[in-house]
Amino acid sequence: MYEASPAAQAATAGKAHARTRSLSTQRRINVTIKLILAIVLMLFALYPIPWIISASLSPSNTLVNQSIIPVGATLENYQKLFNDPQHPWLLWIRNSVIVSGVTAIITVALTSFAAYSFSRFRYRGRRTGLLSILLIQLFPNTLAITALFLLLKQIGSWIPPLGLNSLGGLTLIYIGGVLGFNTWLMKGFFDSIPRELDEAAIIDGATRFEVFTKIILPLARPILAVIGLLTFIATYGDFLVSRVILKSSDNFTLAVGMSLFIREQYNKQWGVFSAAALVGAVPIVILFFLVQKQLVSGLSSGAVKG
Repeated sequence: MYEASPAAQAATAGKAHARTRSLSTQRRINVTIKLILAIVLMLFALYPIPWIISASLSPSNTLVNQSIIPVGATLENYQKLFNDPQHPWLLWIRNSVIVSGVTAIITVALTSFAAYSFSRFRYRGRRTGLLSILLIQLFPNTLAITALFLLLKQIGSWIPPLGLNSLGGLTLIYIGGVLGFNTWLMKGFFDSIPRELDEAAIIDGATRFEVFTKIILPLARPILAVIGLLTFIATYGDFLVSRVILKSSDNFTLAVGMSLFIREQYNKQWGVFSAAALVGAVPIVILFFLVQKQLVSGLSSGAVKG
């Protein structure tokens, strides 16, 4: 048998070592680039927060020439925010939380049923239904705002809690606006769950509904959390649709109510507006911390063992 000379073995080992060093160096460069990009994006995302905090503590009541550390910092803007009877700020936050929470819950429930049907069953009209949902989703609510206004006006004549100037009617519009995209998103996630799990459960005597509730939904918790969180954030911060639908100050959501602080031309309360924006973000932060475990959890770790 041929046996390489010590010199050849040394050369081969040297090449392998050089290749390993090259791969290690390339990996470090890639990690460094990704870290720099992550830091830049994080700074870009967090940049407005110090300015909002500064404006909320500044007595100057302006956003022009604002510095990171305000001169004469005070909590006066927060006191005005909580003690102003003409601007029921806490009521607006409650309205926003109710509308966003109900929208998120109903959206997650409806999209999970629809996505499971599209993902696991084969029936006539399935493809047409998927394409129709996608086509409808291409047109945002803002393009149909006039039609939605007239539709709610007609519905309100029969069911006042779902008509104009009602939180129920606003919730109805939000639900209709997010169902399409979220159904497609959840269907893609359901498609990635192994069908062997369904088949094994059915062989063991489980019904389709039991497969859905006891197998599919637990494995789909990450996407359920993502859809719920994104839906809550989108509806919580919406201004245009809610401004058209809501007329009464008692029914205003946070975004619409905050606009009252800067609506008057000669009495814009930028300090109070900044304080409201800062404190108004607390519900979203709380919700994020509640679902962050699901956001980073795996799809079906340990579900299938070969």
